[in-house]
Amino acid sequence: MHPFHARLAPVTGKVAVRRFLILFLCLLLLPSAWRAAAAAGCFALAGGGTLLHPAAFVPAALPAGVDVRIVYLGHSSFRIESPEGVTAITDYNGTVRADRLPDIVTMNNAHETHFTPFPEPEIPHVLRGWNPQGGPAEHDLVVGDMRVRNVPTAVRGRSGAQELSNSIFVFEIGDLCIAHLGHLHHELTDDQLAELGRIDVLLVPIDGIYTMSQAEMVQVIEQIGPRIVIPMHWFGSALLERFLALVRGRWDIEIRGEPVLDLSLRSLPDRRVIVLPGF
Repeated sequence: MHPFHARLAPVTGKVAVRRFLILFLCLLLLPSAWRAAAAAGCFALAGGGTLLHPAAFVPAALPAGVDVRIVYLGHSSFRIESPEGVTAITDYNGTVRADRLPDIVTMNNAHETHFTPFPEPEIPHVLRGWNPQGGPAEHDLVVGDMRVRNVPTAVRGRSGAQELSNSIFVFEIGDLCIAHLGHLHHELTDDQLAELGRIDVLLVPIDGIYTMSQAEMVQVIEQIGPRIVIPMHWFGSALLERFLALVRGRWDIEIRGEPVLDLSLRSLPDRRVIVLPGF
């Protein structure tokens, strides 16, 4: 028989059984590979560009099975706490404070209610959402089991070197991804959505005045597609209820009595707005 014809001949007997078993095992392992890829976080760590700062050893700060604790401090400030006890405060303005200084503070925008020019020198890492020298800010920081990075966005009324002077900050803790939209003024581009990656929990300004209209902000939420939305920057119950009316029927709504929220990726709800007290 010609060698070419021999290669095309059907495989029978032990060889066929062996190939079938190999194919069967590969099919069994594929879902595990997909799960592993999905569990790799929002993104793999950037090679060579990430600043790594080991945190001092502390006992696990969160209960077993909790991946992150989010505490609403008011306005647009949250304390985000990891299982190893690493803490970050968003939009740190020196006025809205926690009971202890965090390891990391983010300030999305150089506005007096969203930043302070005088953060305590004891705070190890201060991340500003703008670049004082002009151009976009660039942050990619790892402290212990928390990674913080930013996606620059434009600010209405600013141009030139200060056009991209707001940042969305993304907090990656284990395999859970949290984004704080800051003082967002526009819908996101495809490039910005790609930079964000998968977002599980979205912290969203819903004032409808100083950032974007509430209807436009709902469009941004749908662009990003988180599993949980936590409203912030809402200045009273009337504005909150107006926002909830826009999403009611499309999203589940949960009103909490306490500003503390413990979350686990394994048990995250889908399409739920969770309102924490304080604005």
